[in-house]
Amino acid sequence: MSSPRPLRYTGATVLLVLAVLLAPLATVATWVSSQISDSGRYVQTVAPLATEPSVQNAVTDRLTNRVVGQVDVQAITNSLAATLQKAGAPPLVVEHTPELAGPLKDALTKTVHKVVSKVVTSDQFSQLWDVANRQAHAAVVKVLTGEGNSAVQARGNTVVLDIGTVVDNVKQRLVDAGFQKASAIPQPDRTITLLKTDKLQQAQTLMRLLDVLGVWLSVVALVCAALGIWVAPAHRVALLATAIGTGVMMAVLLIALAVLRGVYLDSVPPSALPENAAAAVFDTLVRFLRQSAWTLLVVAVIVALTAALYGPSRAARSVRSGASRGTGSVGRAAARRGMRTGTMGRWLDTHRGWTTGVVIAGGALALILWNYPTAGSVALVLGIVLLVLAILGVLAAAGGSPVPTATGADRPRSEPADPD
Repeated sequence: MSSPRPLRYTGATVLLVLAVLLAPLATVATWVSSQISDSGRYVQTVAPLATEPSVQNAVTDRLTNRVVGQVDVQAITNSLAATLQKAGAPPLVVEHTPELAGPLKDALTKTVHKVVSKVVTSDQFSQLWDVANRQAHAAVVKVLTGEGNSAVQARGNTVVLDIGTVVDNVKQRLVDAGFQKASAIPQPDRTITLLKTDKLQQAQTLMRLLDVLGVWLSVVALVCAALGIWVAPAHRVALLATAIGTGVMMAVLLIALAVLRGVYLDSVPPSALPENAAAAVFDTLVRFLRQSAWTLLVVAVIVALTAALYGPSRAARSVRSGASRGTGSVGRAAARRGMRTGTMGRWLDTHRGWTTGVVIAGGALALILWNYPTAGSVALVLGIVLLVLAILGVLAAAGGSPVPTATGADRPRSEPADPD
């Protein structure tokens, strides 16, 4: 009968390659799904835009221009000149009255800008922003799937931000301040262009597919990875390969986001949105996706290092031996001072491999159950796992040597056998 090893290698390779290729798609699909289904998550995503200075300036400038645009300053100065002429004012004064249009418009612009800026930079604006987005958190549905009504909308090949709620509030403030023309801000000017591309429909098709797959794509990727590692003849090597492949794909995803950022900034004309404001919008909207990619990259690096340290290489053996000597020295020193752990310590020493696996599995489970873990939370869990393993190593070494048997009576109790 032929050996099943070639078949196992083939099956494991197919499963692990599929898992690695699905990793970035699963990350994006989970991000899309969380933004669509979780209104709190969506509000948390867009909330910083309300306090982003570049966005505030863009909104303030847009509203100021629309309000001032409703005032015919030249007509006002012409009317003033006619009135002065009828009143018998000197001809020189009447002649130069229309020249007041420029200074009058500047003064009006400064005054309106000050009123609008006060509204946009106030706490009330942030509250209005959150309320509006919580009520219309389907914005991502509209942009990525082309369905529903929300603050962010897809119109043909253009993505726009509807600031209607903010405009209504600012208009009322301006009317109260005496600018009656503010009430005439036209409906079409209640939006800000975020993106214009002829690839929007293709992107919407892809996002609709990712929305349907959602977290299931992540489950499929994890199952493929687990089955591939289990089927592989060399489990540790398969785990190492999976971690390296996943890390590379997360790096590719981060590079792709950087490239898309440049494409996005090039697609937004400065007349529609200043570059710094456009950059703030992009960075804010994708920051959780970027955060997830970095988290998975850090996890992949940690898993790869762990798999390598459990290998037969001289460097791995040196690290393991050094860690064992360190915890052993501390444990034996504690035992000499009367802090022996007795039977428990000897049990821990006998079942060292099993307890190590339980601790590592517990750390992995903590990350799985963590709601949106970050690279910082991964580092925290790693630190706790290493600390617990060190403590268990010390407790095991402090247990003392068991009573020698007939076959081991000649072995020095202070010098345990070299595992190598």
